Amino acid sequence: MAFILARVLLVAAISWVAALVQPLPQGVLANAAFGAVIAGLVVLAEFRLRAVPIKGLLGAVIGGVVGLLVGRSLNSAFLWTTGLGAGPAAFAHAVLALGFLYTGAAIGVRYADWLHPMRLRALFQATGPQRRYKILDTSVIIDGRIADVCETGFLDGTLVVPQFVLKELQLVADSADSMKRNRGRRGLDILQKIQKMAGVEVIVSDADYPEVREVDLKLIELARTLQGKIVTNDFNLNKVAQLRGVEVLNINELANALKPVVLPGEFMKVFILKEGKEYNQGVAYLDDGTMVVVDNARKLIGKNIDVVVTSVLQTTAGKMIFGRFIEAGAATQAQQSTASPPVANQAGPAVPASGSPAPAAGAERDEAGRKARVVPQT
Repeated sequence: MAFILARVLLVAAISWVAALVQPLPQGVLANAAFGAVIAGLVVLAEFRLRAVPIKGLLGAVIGGVVGLLVGRSLNSAFLWTTGLGAGPAAFAHAVLALGFLYTGAAIGVRYADWLHPMRLRALFQATGPQRRYKILDTSVIIDGRIADVCETGFLDGTLVVPQFVLKELQLVADSADSMKRNRGRRGLDILQKIQKMAGVEVIVSDADYPEVREVDLKLIELARTLQGKIVTNDFNLNKVAQLRGVEVLNINELANALKPVVLPGEFMKVFILKEGKEYNQGVAYLDDGTMVVVDNARKLIGKNIDVVVTSVLQTTAGKMIFGRFIEAGAATQAQQSTASPPVANQAGPAVPASGSPAPAAGAERDEAGRKARVVPQT
């Protein structure tokens, strides 16, 4: 209600000033209407500027002021245009002022991100290699695997923890639910562990975007400002950030890429933990968390068995391996047959069942020849 009253008073004030000053020669009513139109345009501009971010407005104001100063300086340099007449000189001065005003405002809006304190500080720092920022999400901090990745040294650059992420993490740690509270405290412990690591630079950013309510969208805006990458394991944030042109490092995708490659026909030993959804199925898990579904293993829960891989299914949530239980003796024989290629049968002397060696083939041929040479006498 207060905003509506302020707009009405603005329209009335501008109309009264126009009627009093009378910039048009058509009379009081025409000037009052002209003032009302001008006031309406001001209110319309105020509605349109609501959707513009604060940094954009600030950039436009600073750029416009700089443009006016440049235009005024050039107007002083073009005093010789007054010899052309009052009309051309006034037109040239107006073009310079308005042109540089518009150019400065447009450039200020375009490069408003440079008004961020971190970007301004980078302008005055010593020239060196550009810092690569990795912005941590709440989910990846609670997950905990980011600490192991940092400890191995595979994640370079500067880790950025936004203040709004810390606030969200604190809310989770103060939750009434015991499970959420434990997860939040674990996330805080993980952050302390990362900060104490040698060779890992962690900074807490005070940057906030009051016009943006969701934490995921704030992370995207911060990544745009710092030209960094978001580290997360949130599937939805991963997709939204990619659609907005922000690079994402997904811990789940890294874990799936590091899982060992298993091909159908290979053998493995697994521990059957529980029964599966289908009939006569057992479920086991590898050391990296990969689920193994084994047929004919429902009665073998709590035992280590040998299985042969039948198929591998890759999903967005990870990798699933399907196998079939085989007997221990059959598994050993199958593994030996796959490990060594079959050897061709070699000719050799035949051994009778009694164990005595059979007569040599050459001796048999000599005896047959001797009998053939015997000729009966008449």
